[in-house]
Amino acid sequence: MTNTAKYDQAFITSLNVKKNQLKELTYQSIDTWDSLGHMGLMASLEEAFDIMLKMEDIIDFSSYAKGREILTNYGIEF
Repeated sequence: MTNTAKYDQAFITSLNVKKNQLKELTYQSIDTWDSLGHMGLMASLEEAFDIMLKMEDIIDFSSYAKGREILTNYGIEF
């Protein structure tokens, strides 16, 4: 599975969204991406990529696009 596929799957599973919604997705733009959904998404990403996100990155993780940017700082290539 590619890194993009893993990333997308974490969103789809954690937030119960469809693939065509991902690119425009931002924090609190849908009901499932609230604070609880956010922490579930972060846990899914940490597990999928075998990383431990820093608190500042968890806080800054405000959109699908921003998340990809943050994960590149952990050596994850998309």
